[in-house]
Amino acid sequence: MTSATPSAAPPGPNGSPGASGTPASPASPASPASRADRIGDAALDLLVERGMRGLTHRAVDERAGLPQGSTSNHARTRQALLETAVRRQVQLESRVLTPDELPGAAGPPGAADGTQSRPRDAAPGTTPDGAPATTPDGAPGTAPGGPPERVPHGPLDADTLADALSLALHRYLTDHRALLVSRYELALEATRRPELRAFFDAAGSVFHGPLVAMTAAAGSPEPERHALSLIAWCEGLMFSCAAGSFHAAVPSRAELRTGFDELLRGMLAGDTRPGRGESTGAAGDRGGRCRA
Repeated sequence: MTSATPSAAPPGPNGSPGASGTPASPASPASPASRADRIGDAALDLLVERGMRGLTHRAVDERAGLPQGSTSNHARTRQALLETAVRRQVQLESRVLTPDELPGAAGPPGAADGTQSRPRDAAPGTTPDGAPATTPDGAPGTAPGGPPERVPHGPLDADTLADALSLALHRYLTDHRALLVSRYELALEATRRPELRAFFDAAGSVFHGPLVAMTAAAGSPEPERHALSLIAWCEGLMFSCAAGSFHAAVPSRAELRTGFDELLRGMLAGDTRPGRGESTGAAGDRGGRCRA
């Protein structure tokens, strides 16, 4: 197979560094980890720009600036390519909050019993020591799952939880809207592919567990149900502001903070504190404003 050397492309919507990098050559091949990231970044960028029909092995090669056939070597089937995209999606979303911004003195939790499944700086889907797993077809990279490394999580103040959630949601809506679009493309495709549905759900579980643990640590009497309510509220707001009727305007962090205060006050028994961070004008007072 001859190696193509495409011209460098500009960074994509998800900020893929590989799109503008120098194509790998036989003399200096990219490492498996960096190549997997470049392929994943390029796949997400294509999903944002062209939709699912635009995601092909050849298009990923061209977008990532890799020799022709590189993506096929990494992910031989379309299912494997989609799993690579899901895996990279989870990795990038896990970086919306940095480790020191996550609530909890012992680090971020990762399960309903107050433990985390891996170090915060390890990619989701790796084993506890950070070693990459393999996809079902043997392609290099990471995959959801792996035995948990147990880290305790102490009591959590509701204000701290509201701060962290509003910060993460505001960053999604202002700095990472492309990640939301690529997530929706993958989620819709998962409804048509049972094999992708299982992989997509397993990947997403790395976010569900920590939220259940944080909700429980904040004093929720029903952390599973309350975490579901928080996720549903966030998902609805993100879709409305990224792809729905409120896409032209994004609520401020203060408005999001007020919304989380209202939700948490209703969930946490005996918490009657007034909402914090209210802005001078409510979200509904401005036309075309996405309500928080």
